Amino acid sequence: MTSAFAPAFAGFGTGLSLIVAIGAQNAFVLRQGIRRDAVLAVVGICALSDAVLIALGVGGVGAVVVAWPAALTVVGWIGGLFLLGYGALAARRVVRPAGTGLEVEGGAVAAGSRRRAVLTCLALTWLNPHVYLDTVFLVGSVAADHGPARWTFGVGAVLASLCWFAALGFGARLLGRFLARPAAWRVLDALVAATMIVLGVTLIAGA
Repeated sequence: MTSAFAPAFAGFGTGLSLIVAIGAQNAFVLRQGIRRDAVLAVVGICALSDAVLIALGVGGVGAVVVAWPAALTVVGWIGGLFLLGYGALAARRVVRPAGTGLEVEGGAVAAGSRRRAVLTCLALTWLNPHVYLDTVFLVGSVAADHGPARWTFGVGAVLASLCWFAALGFGARLLGRFLARPAAWRVLDALVAATMIVLGVTLIAGA
């Protein structure tokens, strides 16, 4: 039973590691949660968008691997190197933190209406080039390494996204205080660095 769900757990961990980072999208979701402004719509957009992009990554990269098995080696090396790079950047933030937490008060991204909140959320999600690298390529690369179980891996990654954005939006009152502390992000970055480096090495070793 445990082995059957192992790809899902791996997908959950990978997805969470990629999503948990200081960024405009997370700051916006947290800010909306604190203000209790269109929280359900914002969380839904973020989670649904990630689900679509993860499905594209798992299906697209997986299809390439099925059609051209040698692509698994190429994808493994490229994806592994990207993950190692992500891990190194996260580790660097642990050693040399920026000194600030996640700012949620004020800022240029303010939602004065539900329509503005929805449009802002869509822009922060779909106009961010990093989201395609994270969800389509990196998640797709790691999922391809699981072969026939790649869709189970993808489900785990989708659940990670849903859990994170729901916690960020609906638990904003509590998370806001925690994530405002620089030390909290150092702990998160340390976990992200460890996960990314292990995944990167695993991908390259299996290529």
